[in-house]
Order: sequence, then C-alpha cells, then structure tokens
Amino acid sequence: MPQYLVAIHHPDNYDPSLESEQMARDIDVLNEEMKAAGARFFAGGLQSAPYAKSLRKRPGGEVALTDGPYLETKEHIGGFWILNAANMDEAVAWGRKAVAACRASVEVREFHAMPTE
Repeated sequence: MPQYLVAIHHPDNYDPSLESEQMARDIDVLNEEMKAAGARFFAGGLQSAPYAKSLRKRPGGEVALTDGPYLETKEHIGGFWILNAANMDEAVAWGRKAVAACRASVEVREFHAMPTE
C-alpha cells in the first residue's frame, strides 16, 4: 500500500504554547481515528524551526553546519503523519481532517515506491 506524508505547516513565528486544549483533543481524536482505520504508520511533532540544524555540502566535500532551518520561508513543517492509504484521494481526505484538527495548512505527498526484490 502506498505511503503518504501529511505535513502540517506553521507560520515562522508559531508559538505552540498558544494551542488550546480543544485543539489538542481534536488532534488526539484524529490520531485515534487514523489508528483505528489502520492508516497511521507514524506521527510526530517537531521543535520550532529556530532549533533546527542545517547541513550543506560545500566544494571539496566539506559540510557546513548552521543553526536554523534549511530554507528561509514564512512557514515551516511543525509536525507530520506518515499514512498508509490506498491512493492520493484517501490521503487527501485525511489531510482535510488534519487541517481542521491542527488549524493549519497541510501538504500531502506520496513517498516514492521503492523497488522490491
């Protein structure tokens, strides 16, 4: 079965301490619904983007390490689910529920299928 990333996007200045108890309950309900449906493979929240470490390849094989996110954008991934879904339509249906529960924008992307031996 294909797997899909359902990524939650937060604004750059997102403050998780302002999340309401109702929002936390809504996310818990969604997690339970995903588990009951056999869709949830993995889920996780991420620390805020300023806590990220970015690594970039430099000429000569050197790797540069910098504090903060890789890209300077107005939004960053705040958390995600990896779901088992029959197709993109099913994954998008879960994504719609994630938008409502998380009160945030969501991106849904299919993982590349890995060749099997």
